[in-house]
Amino acid sequence: MLWVGLQGPTPEEVVALGEELGLDRLGITEMTRTHQRSKLDHFGDLLFLVLQPAEYADRTESVHCHEVDVVVGDHLVFAVSAHPAVDLERMRALLEQYPDIVTRGPYAVLWAVCEYVTRGYRDVMDGIENDIDEIEEELFGDEEDVSHRIFALQREVIDLHHATAPLAEIIERLGRVVAKKQGVSSVAPFAEVADRARYIDGRVAAFRSTLDSALTIHATLVEQRRNEQMREMTRVSLEQNDQVKKVSSWAAIGFAPTLIAGVYGMNFRFMPEIDQPWGYPFALALMVGVSVALYVVFKKRDWL
Repeated sequence: MLWVGLQGPTPEEVVALGEELGLDRLGITEMTRTHQRSKLDHFGDLLFLVLQPAEYADRTESVHCHEVDVVVGDHLVFAVSAHPAVDLERMRALLEQYPDIVTRGPYAVLWAVCEYVTRGYRDVMDGIENDIDEIEEELFGDEEDVSHRIFALQREVIDLHHATAPLAEIIERLGRVVAKKQGVSSVAPFAEVADRARYIDGRVAAFRSTLDSALTIHATLVEQRRNEQMREMTRVSLEQNDQVKKVSSWAAIGFAPTLIAGVYGMNFRFMPEIDQPWGYPFALALMVGVSVALYVVFKKRDWL
């Protein structure tokens, strides 16, 4: 068995080595592409597998999904990783824990690669779960940026879901291929990794659901706070209106006697009632009567 691993090669290096190994031209072209999602293809007798190992940066709360391309034949394992975060040497080190794996050929090595990738998701999900717990605590506080944090983490979880959603089906297909080559009904190690992939996918889907619920709850809380502010503003406005009504009513009551006094205070020679003995009492009575009438009107209208 030949196992070749390239870390961060140029497309020209991949093409040159692929031609040297006699790989299918279409398969070589696929290996030079970047930003592919997890998938499994056949090129002649060779399997072409794309996996997306992930790492989680807790400081920025971001998920980084990288890519590793693996071509597997009956006597060949050809792995290409464009990013240094995908450590092919660590994949080799994983095989040392299972010394009998290498003797079982390239498909056993392929299982080890799947095992390495799915194990790596464990730390990523633990980091995301910890951040979701922090968001739930902030949700009912007065943190203004919690919505931005939810949106950002939700975007990272969606990217992770793109990487993990096809894994279970891919590994099940690999298990069927290997079982067929070995002439058995099933291969337990691949079935175990497929079960882990389903668990990972279910957990990531739960993260998306939790974050969707968090956004809904946050929107509801924001709306409740806004309604409370509107109710408080309405209450203050009503109180101010009541005060304005009272001030206006007393101003009108006070203005009527002032107006009458002003009229009768004009020193013209010829004025009605100026020479009448009842003129002064009449003016006082008129002031009182108008003021009382205004008071009654405003009281009935609940302005006073």
